[in-house]
Amino acid sequence: MSRSQLVAEHLPLLRRYARALTGSQPSGDAYVAAMLEAMLGDPAVLDESHGPRAGLFRLFTQIWNSVSLNDDAEVTTLPMPPERRLSNITPLPRQAFLLLSLEGFSEEEVAFILATDVGETRRLADAAGREMAAEIATDVLIIEDETFIAMDLESLVKNLGHNVVGVARTHADAVALAKNKRPGLILADIQLADGSSGLDAVNELLRSFEVPVVFITAYPERFLTGERPEPAFLISKPFQPAMVSAVASQALFFQRNSRNRTPKAPAA
Repeated sequence: MSRSQLVAEHLPLLRRYARALTGSQPSGDAYVAAMLEAMLGDPAVLDESHGPRAGLFRLFTQIWNSVSLNDDAEVTTLPMPPERRLSNITPLPRQAFLLLSLEGFSEEEVAFILATDVGETRRLADAAGREMAAEIATDVLIIEDETFIAMDLESLVKNLGHNVVGVARTHADAVALAKNKRPGLILADIQLADGSSGLDAVNELLRSFEVPVVFITAYPERFLTGERPEPAFLISKPFQPAMVSAVASQALFFQRNSRNRTPKAPAA
């Protein structure tokens, strides 16, 4: 397989990880672009000793963790809005948690990607889990037409300490429930059984109020093409409970962080 084919095969999920890590599509894609530029400048920077996919994630991590891109406020190569900067949290635990839970890497592969050892990988993941567990519980709306999947999601959400305000199976039901309950988080299937779209329902809702959304789909590649605005938080079916936990926690973290950093408008 050629180098370009190798990158094309793994790029969509790397972009998903980058957006989950940064909290936004533009910022995530900017870091992926920086990684691709580094690889084009020197192909030898890609270490494939643990496989090409792990090698790409390792190179991305080196770019992400570089002081010049991630910590230096004077660098303008990759501009990021203030509410998305991550200087107020510990990034390595969150990376370990996402690589294990969202991307499904083994502990050995995560240790390679983060340039650490397995023991440290476990410690980092445990630290992230404690940080995520400290998130404030919220009301969750589930948009899912498959009964058993909806039940699994409802049980999982409750076990994470959240409250399920309802399960919607159609676009119309989702809009009605959300406008009535005003959830703090939405878990949404993209393609619903009656032919309606969970994506359209969410876009309609976001015109009325701000809420973090995690999309769940059996066809993530259809929404990771780079040809349109893409979901920042995307889970593939079939999903693992740890993946839902990781991504939902990330979505809530960025929402809370954004609110905490947004200056309040002066009173009229």
